[in-house]
Amino acid sequence: MPWGARLQSLNRNTQGCGHGRPVRDPTDTDIIDIVYYVYSVCISPMTTRAIRVADEVWIATALLQREHDSREDFSISEIVERARHENVNKSLTLRSSVRVHAAQHCVANKPASPGRHRMLFETARGRRRLYVPPDRSHPDRVSGKHIPERDEIPEEYHHLLDWYHEQFVVTGPAASQDPILSLRGLGKEIWADEAADEYVKRVREDWR
Repeated sequence: MPWGARLQSLNRNTQGCGHGRPVRDPTDTDIIDIVYYVYSVCISPMTTRAIRVADEVWIATALLQREHDSREDFSISEIVERARHENVNKSLTLRSSVRVHAAQHCVANKPASPGRHRMLFETARGRRRLYVPPDRSHPDRVSGKHIPERDEIPEEYHHLLDWYHEQFVVTGPAASQDPILSLRGLGKEIWADEAADEYVKRVREDWR
């Protein structure tokens, strides 16, 4: 029964019947109904945040990657538990769809089902890490979203987007797999004991 109808019924059944006596006293169930109504209408909207489940999964995984930067990947259960602990949505319980998003909906190298997000990358069966653009994507997801929009997540998590772009993409687990990024630092021993300007000057002298 809708909340409004339940309260109207409670009001009718507990009001006086013309002789100053109620038809019945409110029961414990009636009181619980009132408490839940007050919470759902007055309190819950002020304490919950409408954050997309995919963004919640990305935030939880990013936090794990930052907190355990020596690890390449994490189990689905670890991601779900980190999301439960962080509770970015400020809800009483973790949304049940968080697990299926971590397992399927957000995984770049799995077929779209039907979401096309590329938030995570499957490194092995049941193992996930953050997706980065050099990673292989399923053809169904090539244009899918791979990070949250800054204005769609709480401000206290904006630093994760900065960390992702400035550190994880450059030095994270996927960097060594990228043929271009893997050239980083190659040949540095050539000028290890020589200032950059002196090295350039010496090389140019050979052009004459």
